[in-house]
Amino acid sequence: MSRVEIRVTITSDQDIVLARQKGRSLALELGFSSGDATLIATAISELARNIVSYARRGEIVVKDVQGSSRVGIAVTASDNGPGILDVGQALRDGFSTSGSLGLGLPGVRRLMDEFEIFSKPGQGTKVMVKKWRP
Repeated sequence: MSRVEIRVTITSDQDIVLARQKGRSLALELGFSSGDATLIATAISELARNIVSYARRGEIVVKDVQGSSRVGIAVTASDNGPGILDVGQALRDGFSTSGSLGLGLPGVRRLMDEFEIFSKPGQGTKVMVKKWRP
């Protein structure tokens, strides 16, 4: 299977929709169920929304990944925004600095199988998540 890498620059709501659609399409191409493709699209949407809300500009990269005996999808959201002062706090349900419901990062972590976050105040944030096909 050929390696696929889709990059979407995120600066607006339209970019969020585009990244979500491209991620969902790739998930379906890789054989994920419609339900799992929707979960992946939701995670992409949340990550892209964070970029628009906090950093104003960033990028979502979606690609296929091969495990030893499995197929998956990897999503990386990166920006050079303000960063997250307390990543542990940002991963708690209900925590929000923007007055939102605070479901973003904790929700993404629950929707996906693997979750990593790197953030430095003043330098930006990178979130990498993976979902494996059952």
